[in-house]
Amino acid sequence: MAGLIPQGFIDDLLGRTDIVEVVGARLKLKKTGKNYSALCPFHNEKSPSFSVSPDKQFYYCFGCGAGGNALSFVMDFERLDFPEAVEDLAKQAGVAVPREERSDRRQSSAPRKDSPLYALLEQAAAYYRQQLRQHPKKQRAVSYLKQRGLTGHIAKTYDLGLAPPGWDNLMAHLARDSTEVKALIDAGLVVENEDSGKRYDRFRDRIMFPIRDSRGRVIGFGGRVLGDDKPKYLNSPETPVFHKGQELYGLYEAKQQNRQLQDILVVEGYMDVIALAQHGVTNAVATLGTATSEDHLKRLFRLVHSVTFCFDGDKAGRQAAWRALNSALPALEDGRHVRFLFLPDGQDPDSMVREEGQQAFEQRINAQAQPLTEYLFRHLSEEARPDSLEGKAHLAALALPLIERVPGSLLRRLLRQSLAQITGMDLNQVASDATAAPATPQQVPAAQPASGQPPSELGAPWDDDWQPPMDDYQPVYEFAEPVDTAGTPRQSRNGNARHSRNAARKGVDSPLLQAARTLLHHPHLAGLALQANELADEDEDEARLLVALLDAAQKNPGLNTIEMLARWHGTALGEQLSALAEQEWLLNNPSANLEQQFFDTINRLSAEQTERRIDKLLAKSANQPLSAEEKQQLRDLYQRQRAPKADR
Repeated sequence: MAGLIPQGFIDDLLGRTDIVEVVGARLKLKKTGKNYSALCPFHNEKSPSFSVSPDKQFYYCFGCGAGGNALSFVMDFERLDFPEAVEDLAKQAGVAVPREERSDRRQSSAPRKDSPLYALLEQAAAYYRQQLRQHPKKQRAVSYLKQRGLTGHIAKTYDLGLAPPGWDNLMAHLARDSTEVKALIDAGLVVENEDSGKRYDRFRDRIMFPIRDSRGRVIGFGGRVLGDDKPKYLNSPETPVFHKGQELYGLYEAKQQNRQLQDILVVEGYMDVIALAQHGVTNAVATLGTATSEDHLKRLFRLVHSVTFCFDGDKAGRQAAWRALNSALPALEDGRHVRFLFLPDGQDPDSMVREEGQQAFEQRINAQAQPLTEYLFRHLSEEARPDSLEGKAHLAALALPLIERVPGSLLRRLLRQSLAQITGMDLNQVASDATAAPATPQQVPAAQPASGQPPSELGAPWDDDWQPPMDDYQPVYEFAEPVDTAGTPRQSRNGNARHSRNAARKGVDSPLLQAARTLLHHPHLAGLALQANELADEDEDEARLLVALLDAAQKNPGLNTIEMLARWHGTALGEQLSALAEQEWLLNNPSANLEQQFFDTINRLSAEQTERRIDKLLAKSANQPLSAEEKQQLRDLYQRQRAPKADR
């Protein structure tokens, strides 16, 4: 297995790379002020809207919204995966890509060489293509393909071939000695009988479908039988270069035929992919005899934000759809979409598109494909009908564990809201009931300080039986609280008020996003702020984004904007950061008080987190005595609240 590319190398590579040179080698750039412009390669346009900034080492298209750094440009323009794009940039920079083993063993920094199996598999694909054109018994295969409505053009696009009848045609053509036969076995092209030691071609009397990786290299084959042999479809076995659970048939061809993929259609078979392409639906891929895996989904979501599964409407199709849904849940970041289309009984994508044509088939997808959320509740409702209290409880028990697997916080929240509407249950109460500990008897102290402050702060010794009073507690720090439309300050201790305050912060111009944008463009400010671990308990998405930036900048002094963007490229966090970077560059309207606003926001987060920690300890003290360590922690938190702002 290839080692990991060190993050430090990626940062250094981007520092060595000039985005103007990278883009200029692929597009015709024109100097426009301090930036460069060109026609966007990612959508059709007549006037240039694609801009490259040498200062920010960043590109952005005003027309389609594409944007990023040199690495993301190479990935999108050349249709490469992340490691391949790193290799491409490193080659231009004249440096080798180092690899880190997951163990402590050191690995050579010499460039990796492609496995010799790739060349062997490519030779096999060429042999199969030749047999489809020239073999004396080719006519049966040609007639079958024509009967399925395929043309020579589409057969060439997908490199279809023929494995002729006979036991050792391929082996005789490619192997001259036992070493080469062993290589054919390693590539999955020849089978060796363990008992007799006899060797023979794996694929015989079959139409051949080469399977290509993201770089277009042949990594395996699928074969459709022409006679009565079983199974009807046969795939290459697992090899050093072929892993069924990670590869998708037709993905390379879909990228070649679509400059800008918007949606990918996942079907069940090779012929479905090819028949759809024959009729103009060129964005289809198929799994390789396995269920759709989480790795499949992650790979697809690196290319598009929307995936549609197309299944037969029978029992087997619905079972496959449910397995696909379970694989999709861990990949559902906010902004990603999964849909399910079920075809009429007796139909598959091949027969359906031949019967109704491209336009009607695509209209069927748009009109009938169910969003994952809708399909999730519909499927569960068949097992747990929500028309009784028992059914609603059963439905909630089935749905909640699935919903919690969704990483997208907004989508997860909406799913919980939908489940609450269906069942009429307060799911927050369900969660608290599940985790609440039995209450313990509470002894009320004989006397409490009226001020609500710990006795030690009033000059009295700390009493181990003392518990801070709940009712009289008030925050002692002074920060401007948000106000409602009537001008009334919202009290931070009230749960609904806190929710309103958090909601008021959302939006493009929230203080948290302003602070994150400022830090992204001025990473040196992190060295003057609180340590990120002091804010690690933040649970708001925008606050977590800011804390993640703080942590990275504090652990890596000298990190610049482009290196921070590269650090999270290809993740949901990376998309947020790219949006902030574009915003700063495009608006070009820095405020004179940006730094002050940044530190005000950091101080505010610190104060609110202190308040939450105090609240948590006070709530615990209502049910059971605090430990000595917790009491000291509470004392420290009180002291922090009373400290002047400048000391924080």
